[in-house]
Amino acid sequence: MSWLQLDPQSIAHRARAASRVSTASMLACVVRGALGFALVSIAGFAPWALAGRWLHQTVGEIGMYAACAVVFTSLSGPFLHRLIIGAGTLFRFYLLFGAGFGAYALAWTIAWMTLRGHVGGLIGLLSGTLAMAWIFVRAFGAAGLWAKVTLELFAGNAVGYFAGGWVEGKIARINAMHLLDAGVDRPALRVVAMLMWGLCYGIGFGVGLGLAFYHCQTRARALLSVGGPSESEAAIPR
Repeated sequence: MSWLQLDPQSIAHRARAASRVSTASMLACVVRGALGFALVSIAGFAPWALAGRWLHQTVGEIGMYAACAVVFTSLSGPFLHRLIIGAGTLFRFYLLFGAGFGAYALAWTIAWMTLRGHVGGLIGLLSGTLAMAWIFVRAFGAAGLWAKVTLELFAGNAVGYFAGGWVEGKIARINAMHLLDAGVDRPALRVVAMLMWGLCYGIGFGVGLGLAFYHCQTRARALLSVGGPSESEAAIPR
């Protein structure tokens, strides 16, 4: 993926040329990832929450998931492109995240539609994050960090996904109790439940993204900190 020019030397060159040599800390990347992707995820869950039945009837289940993936990808750039060091990051982020999230969404959808339930969700998360991590580390010239980046993405993703499912289930049961006791269905409560799943998923996955982008650019930060390659930078996994 040299065409993205996200190798350490290219990142450092653009950062110096734009006088953006300072880099964000790990904590800053995690916070940006968590808050930014939380907002993106709420919007990404909205097609399912607000128009899921209609989409399912008109374009099918795959079409509904595709609509959600388009929202995720479209809104990710403005909120998350600063996870990449230096200048000229928006377009590059869109290309990189589009490829990574597209591979993730495809792997998850196949696993979910084949296996369903918690098993399908878990296998989908694992296969999806494996694909996304591989694309990220290849783009940043950090192939040696594939296992580390996969673990970060998978852990954040899984915690957010299953915590969100638990919260959604709790709120849905409250609505079911209202329906059973008073015969009143509250569609707004169902929508809130679905969007809360999106919020939890976004925070968890966003933490994983923040960590992944931070570690993928370890060599670029080393170059910027000393003004050029060093012995310590040479020892960092590629």
